[in-house]
Amino acid sequence: MFKGSFTALITPMRKGEVDERAFQELVEWQIAEGTHGLVPVGTTGESPTLSHEEHMRVVELCIEAAAGRVPVIAGTGSNSTAEAIQLTQHAKKAGATAALVVLPYYNKPTPEGQYQHYKAIHDAVEIPIIIYNVPPRSAVDMTVETMARLAKLPRIVGVKDATADLTRSLSTKLAIGPEFCQLSGEDGTAIAFLSQGGHGCISVTSNVAPRLCAQMHDAWIAGRYPEAMKIHERLFPLHKALFCETSPGPVKYAASLIGRGTAEARLPLCEIAEASKQKVKSAMVSAGLLN
Repeated sequence: MFKGSFTALITPMRKGEVDERAFQELVEWQIAEGTHGLVPVGTTGESPTLSHEEHMRVVELCIEAAAGRVPVIAGTGSNSTAEAIQLTQHAKKAGATAALVVLPYYNKPTPEGQYQHYKAIHDAVEIPIIIYNVPPRSAVDMTVETMARLAKLPRIVGVKDATADLTRSLSTKLAIGPEFCQLSGEDGTAIAFLSQGGHGCISVTSNVAPRLCAQMHDAWIAGRYPEAMKIHERLFPLHKALFCETSPGPVKYAASLIGRGTAEARLPLCEIAEASKQKVKSAMVSAGLLN
């Protein structure tokens, strides 16, 4: 079971290229700060604009730098089932702990198509698979019923839920059982998600506040709920600011403020506006991450 704070890692860029050194330094810092696990090449890692070669290289860099100290859940999703299988096979070969597979975007598969997509990946690769349900990005929403059907497959072990539906985690727990791993994909609702049957969060904010995010989850797991809520309240303005424009633009700017790579993103994402920069910087100061 995956529990706690997992960082949806940014992919640092420099002059249009992946900054491998900055990425591995980010991984090392995350582990030193107490992050419970790492998620390379998800949406926050700009997987849509990385080439296949870059995508696989970033997974390898993450696994190499982590060196078995924390779990690595590699993003391997695609709206092509064959491509998702290839990326998942690579993640398995590279040594990933699990694969995070987003619902197929743009082509909008039916519930049966969704089931067959995940079943095909499951049958092709012997690695734990976490479903990534993010309707705002993929334009489809997996129902609890379809997820319960998939959960009967032995290597479909959990979900990253970015629906922002605060009833969904409890509905999923009641339909599938408490052993099905549920990770929130929304920093702002992480505590509410935990209270309704969730186990952790795949976090954007933990790119720049890994220690606080990990401490919040540690406190929750230990039953120190007021402490967890106090940290959550401290971070909440930052959660909001990091989505003032399309992610990962704001979080890459926030990371640049603390020396964790540049603010550079790949087109069609671009540098965030000056007003957005002020929101992010103010929230970083408020959270105690900048003087």
